Amino acid sequence: MPAMGVPKFERFFRAAAGLDVSKNDLKRYNDFVDAKLYDLFLIGTADAKANNRDVIEPQDLPVTKGLQESVHAFQKLEEGIELRPLLDQLAARPALGMDAAEETQQRLPDLAGGLSVALARALKTIARDTRRPSTDQWDEAFELFDLLI
Repeated sequence: MPAMGVPKFERFFRAAAGLDVSKNDLKRYNDFVDAKLYDLFLIGTADAKANNRDVIEPQDLPVTKGLQESVHAFQKLEEGIELRPLLDQLAARPALGMDAAEETQQRLPDLAGGLSVALARALKTIARDTRRPSTDQWDEAFELFDLLI
């Protein structure tokens, strides 16, 4: 299920990093955000259990300084592109046997947006000399995120 329509997806990447992407990149983007949200929740579940909680609180999710800055950048970009309704679809919490607190649930679209900004900027760094990242450059960006999250 696409998280956002192709025109908004393309507009977002141009605004976030000056990159041109195509509808063919949309699936890999959706898969990336889904996988990284799952990873954040996997860690959040472990943290909640370690603290004897039966729900995942916002502080259980490993939001780094860099991701927090990307969330703020997303919030500024979002005003002009209006991605939040579309990210709500993608940011459905993965089932890991533990519920998320309401506040945690409400933060998911912003986390998805922050991950999106971070991905766009990582692609810009990797694809410094091109406006349209290649499949190999997308794969390199994914490898970097796998090292971090």
